[in-house]
Amino acid sequence: MQTAEKTAVSVVEWARDGRFKEIAALFTPPLRAALTAEALQAAWLAGTAGTGPVTDLGEPSSEPLRPNLIRVSVPLVCERGQLTAVMSVDSAGLLNGLRLAPPACAPWAAPSYADPDAFEEHDVTVGSGALAVAGTLTVPCGDGPWPGVVLLSGGGPFDRDATSGPNKPLKDLAWGLASRGVAVLRHDKVTFTHAAEVAAADDFTMTREYVPYAVAAVRLLQEEPCVDSGRVFVAGHSMGGKVAPRVAEREPSVSGVVILAGDAAPMHRAAVRVVGHLAALAPGPHSEAALAEITRQAATVETALVPGTPREELPFGLPASYWLDLRSYDPVATAATLDKPLLILQGGRDYQVTVEHDLSLWRKGLAGRPDVTIQVYEADDHLFFPGTGPSTPDAYLAPQHVDAAVITDVAAWLDCGLPRES
Repeated sequence: MQTAEKTAVSVVEWARDGRFKEIAALFTPPLRAALTAEALQAAWLAGTAGTGPVTDLGEPSSEPLRPNLIRVSVPLVCERGQLTAVMSVDSAGLLNGLRLAPPACAPWAAPSYADPDAFEEHDVTVGSGALAVAGTLTVPCGDGPWPGVVLLSGGGPFDRDATSGPNKPLKDLAWGLASRGVAVLRHDKVTFTHAAEVAAADDFTMTREYVPYAVAAVRLLQEEPCVDSGRVFVAGHSMGGKVAPRVAEREPSVSGVVILAGDAAPMHRAAVRVVGHLAALAPGPHSEAALAEITRQAATVETALVPGTPREELPFGLPASYWLDLRSYDPVATAATLDKPLLILQGGRDYQVTVEHDLSLWRKGLAGRPDVTIQVYEADDHLFFPGTGPSTPDAYLAPQHVDAAVITDVAAWLDCGLPRES
């Protein structure tokens, strides 16, 4: 573990000093073939756009993941906040994964609206084969039959709880809904469990990231004896909301779709808008560099994207296949073809997915549908945490819970699906 921690510290120091070629050379051969120094630099700049450059390092900590693989976390002090560099290092001292995460924090505590005595939980496996993932089934006590819902987290390598610093918004949803008579299945993303395998794949797409697992989770939930198999829904947050209509399209047995802060605008354009927003909050050379890089990469997606476009020319180091899939997918048009009820929820203070840029597209494309319910929570941010004033990345780092009104409204809609717009 000491060797792995030394490696991790070196990686962070190299990133701080702009030595991304050394970092790229330290990845395992499959990842080294897929990742470039330019892509790593772009991802690092995007990840630190809100906090500014690294100014100091804390003491690393480590834990075994599996035989011959150790996860190391290095606390980072930045100009305008803190982060944690998380990486997995194998017995040969090579990197199997690297990401930036919120700083370490106190353990998650259950929200007041959750009653742990009202439900039971057990682990399940979602999918099959080498890329199967782990999940949690949360079932209300009693015989049912209960409505069921599969939760899908947003873009990025999230665990089943969508853990972000001290917060676990999908766990809030699962426990809150189960306390109100809804069976819930949530699962780790393949990008979380099998990061190295996914990063090395040049044909990876949003569809492959979400749809097979969501369909498998729906069918698994339908097989539960206490679940009403005719009332199993899909609820996605952020990118999970964006892809949810495609899941329902691929799995006709889905009873309806809940979209929580689902982005409808093209993601490459949204990335420029969000990074520009963060740069305006904290102007300076680091922010300007991040905005210039994401703008250049987004232009490539817009005008010059082909199957062979190198990753370093594209946002977030994702392969061309991912962006081609995104560019060809219209979530609103797909939702409009579904003969299923939809519940669309949006935070009024959300700067990532906004009322102006995204909800307006959902409203326009689904206008006149009596089976579409739209609800805006004016005080809520992207994670549906209530608050006041402009939302910022730093606000996600304070312990919070999903708005209780969201839990109540989703549970009521899953139970009866009555349309309503506010």
